Amino acid sequence: MKNTDVRIVDVHYSFATYLYRTPIKFGGVASDRVTILDVECTTENRSGVRSKGFGSMPLGNIWSFPSKVLSAEQTLQAMQGLVEKLATIYAQHSEYGHPVEITMALEHQFFEVALAYSVTHQLAEPIPRLCTLVCASPFDAALHDAYGKCYQKNCFSTYSSNWMTADLGQYLGEDFQGEYIEQYVTTKAKPQMPLYHLVGALDPLEQGDVVAPVGDGLPETLAEWIPRDGLAHLKIKLNGDDLNWDLQRIVAIDRVATIAQSARGISSWFYSLDFNERCENVEYLISLMDQLVQVAPLAYDRVQYVEQPTRRDLHNDRGNTMHAAAKRKPVVIDESLLDLETLLLAREMGYTGVALKACKGQSQSLLMAAAAKKYNMFLCVQDLTCPGASLIHSASIAAHIPAVSAIEANSRQFVPAANKPWLEKFPGIFHITSGTMDTSVLDGIGLGAVPPSQVG
Repeated sequence: MKNTDVRIVDVHYSFATYLYRTPIKFGGVASDRVTILDVECTTENRSGVRSKGFGSMPLGNIWSFPSKVLSAEQTLQAMQGLVEKLATIYAQHSEYGHPVEITMALEHQFFEVALAYSVTHQLAEPIPRLCTLVCASPFDAALHDAYGKCYQKNCFSTYSSNWMTADLGQYLGEDFQGEYIEQYVTTKAKPQMPLYHLVGALDPLEQGDVVAPVGDGLPETLAEWIPRDGLAHLKIKLNGDDLNWDLQRIVAIDRVATIAQSARGISSWFYSLDFNERCENVEYLISLMDQLVQVAPLAYDRVQYVEQPTRRDLHNDRGNTMHAAAKRKPVVIDESLLDLETLLLAREMGYTGVALKACKGQSQSLLMAAAAKKYNMFLCVQDLTCPGASLIHSASIAAHIPAVSAIEANSRQFVPAANKPWLEKFPGIFHITSGTMDTSVLDGIGLGAVPPSQVG
């Protein structure tokens, strides 16, 4: 027990929905809107001092709850219903502890209520574990934020034995006994980080590709985005079920990027390839790599890593091992990463990296970062089209984990309206210059973000 422990005394939440300025495609499904969950959590320490924290996250049902039997509206409604149950779990927890200790003690209940909700509401498909983590993540974020504010500390300064009772061995096994999160994160954020810009499967590359101009003053094409923001990192969304289309898409993007970068006098830039688990097998990925080397060797050289090429259910897809593919480029799990068990299974199957996401929770992201670093795995932090406070949170994770070299962020492309309340206070987060995000502002109190009503 620590004198610095806190307990939860109050929890409130609300939803806000925004339309995307242009549709975005997840796993073959186009989406035109996002619902954001905002959470406020009030804590009290052993001396009776109270503080209020804030957390926010897009629910991302198309990504976290893909279904062939439920509509997008039904999966979103299920997530919103689950949120009510999770709020009760947090609000009724009266034990003192550190935020990581509180959330990890409650996590088993998250999955229990998700299953119970699925049964009670006779859902044709149960709420997935990944989806449950997304729903819980802003509650966890708000708890961490409140804790930091209680002691006027940035959260990343509160992960040592001075603040935590349980060491990492409690959550990650005997390899981590006597270790604490502080050994795997920094207390000071990197001052700036390169930004990964999303090139969606529906996004026009050049002016001739524009079918219906948005006309809002923002770039309409990749050729316009690159010089506007000085981009040097591009995340390429691929279909995973049409090899020729995927190959030609990479080649076309590389052609457009080469023209734009040459005009800027830039000779070095990078790609990541994201299949959103749609490749039927690993042979598809290897074949794509083989052909890309032949037709566009420089484009191949620019690929920094590959994201989740095959199905997220690793237990039922054990034949799709990544050993051969990962000898060429780091292959990371994204949708598959749910806990230490899935990380270790992925490692056994040949995956060489993990993608951390704020939407899986601050607590879990910290634990998975420690495990991945211990096992010498490639680390990246990825986005869920996070706007506003959720982007500040995601960027803070990336900026405080030494092994992460770039930040993925695309809300400025797809839902800039949701960023407006934070623009004036955090201009370097939402306005990209020279392809980088100004992360020097991410050492503020708590998680660094505040509710929109308090910004400015």
